[in-house]
Amino acid sequence: MRQTICLLALLFVSVNSYAQTDTTKPKIYNPAANADKEIATAVARAKTENKHVLLQIGGNWCIWCVRFHSLVTKDDTLSKLMADNYVVVHVNYSPENRNKAVLAKLDYPQRFGFPVFVVLNGNGKRLHTQNSGYLEEGKGHSKAKVAEFLKHWSPAALDPKQYQKD
Repeated sequence: MRQTICLLALLFVSVNSYAQTDTTKPKIYNPAANADKEIATAVARAKTENKHVLLQIGGNWCIWCVRFHSLVTKDDTLSKLMADNYVVVHVNYSPENRNKAVLAKLDYPQRFGFPVFVVLNGNGKRLHTQNSGYLEEGKGHSKAKVAEFLKHWSPAALDPKQYQKD
């Protein structure tokens, strides 16, 4: 009897702690989102605002995706670089929605793991696919490497006028 009560108590604690953990999962990526529609909206907005589109592909299950999101939203310099140069779309990749058709159109960026970043111009043309492993440092992403990536793929960096002076 005593073992049954202990087992039930342990089961209750385990289920209760799992439920609490589950509610604290980040909600960065939306598995129910229509990625095609969100990307089309972002491309149209980027064109009018003279920005690029940054697709952050990953999932709420991915600790590196969460770490990247935390870095670029909490660091003022990176947050400004993102806001000034990009319209950001979080494209979900999870068992609920792998967005296979969208990723096929983007030439399968998931081959690099997650998160993976795809930069589109204001016409929807893919300019670059970034393996996030090159931006890592320790147990997170390097602020300097992320800033360099964001600057090198910004609209200003790809403006031909920048290079006519040479």
